Amino acid sequence: MQRTRSLTEGAILSGLFIILMLLTIFVPPLVYILLWFMPLPFLIYTARYGLRSALVMFVVLFLLSLFIGGLAGVPFVFMFGLGGITVGEMIRRKNEPLFVLTGGSLAYITSLMVIYAVTILVFNINPVETLQNAMRDSFNQAESMLNSIGQDGTESIETMNDAIVQIGYMIPVIMVGSGAAFAVITQAVAHYFLKRLSIPYRPFPPFREWNFPKSLLWYYLAAIVLTLIGAEEGTTLYLLIWNVYWFLGSIMVIQGCTVVFYYCYKKSLPKALPIIFVISLVILPIIPLFARILGIIDLGFRLKERLETDKK
Repeated sequence: MQRTRSLTEGAILSGLFIILMLLTIFVPPLVYILLWFMPLPFLIYTARYGLRSALVMFVVLFLLSLFIGGLAGVPFVFMFGLGGITVGEMIRRKNEPLFVLTGGSLAYITSLMVIYAVTILVFNINPVETLQNAMRDSFNQAESMLNSIGQDGTESIETMNDAIVQIGYMIPVIMVGSGAAFAVITQAVAHYFLKRLSIPYRPFPPFREWNFPKSLLWYYLAAIVLTLIGAEEGTTLYLLIWNVYWFLGSIMVIQGCTVVFYYCYKKSLPKALPIIFVISLVILPIIPLFARILGIIDLGFRLKERLETDKK
């Protein structure tokens, strides 16, 4: 009976994944919504029936995606299968939520690295160079439009070209950040479905209670000093310094956001305020700097603990 149920659920979840994959491939606008649900069939099946059954499902879907969606479907199965199975197995073992997040992040980062390497070595296509060339073409068109109306956009275009070059140097931190983001969103989306399906799951602590290790602050300060000293552009040392600097800087921003959420919670302020603050991170350039400073202060001087003390 258990085996029959396992096969039935496996077939249903496999069919669901194929539908999501085909919609993502052939209806590109839906990718921004469906992308976050694609790990769920693997995650739910693994959390219910374990790693061995999930690996069988992974192999079957890999072959089906190759047959139905062609090579375009393989990255979806590989990435979301690896991420979903890893998170699902760790949830089944009742691991701590942050430990699950770490495992999920490593799974997604590994899959991104493999896909990136295969794209270059097998298909001789560099996704980053393709993106950079597309961005350069767009900026060149913008420069031509400005020149046609009598505006000089040379300086702005040069600044943007420098930023495009920096993207190529920051591939490692982009992969790490993307993998961590996928892992966070996978767990957040899965929480709702696992609860509805009565699958035991230990939820994240509230975002306002997140605290990164204090040691990261000293690594970040060391990275700042190294960026001021400088290194020859394009060298391994240069790549290492800039990736560490941006990665740890992003962590400081996240830590700063936890302070804002904590303060709004303690002061009983509207829940919309911290959400607006997070949205403004990508709109107003000054906000990420403010959040980074808050994060540095919180890690260095335990700002949230002081807010709690002041309230008492």
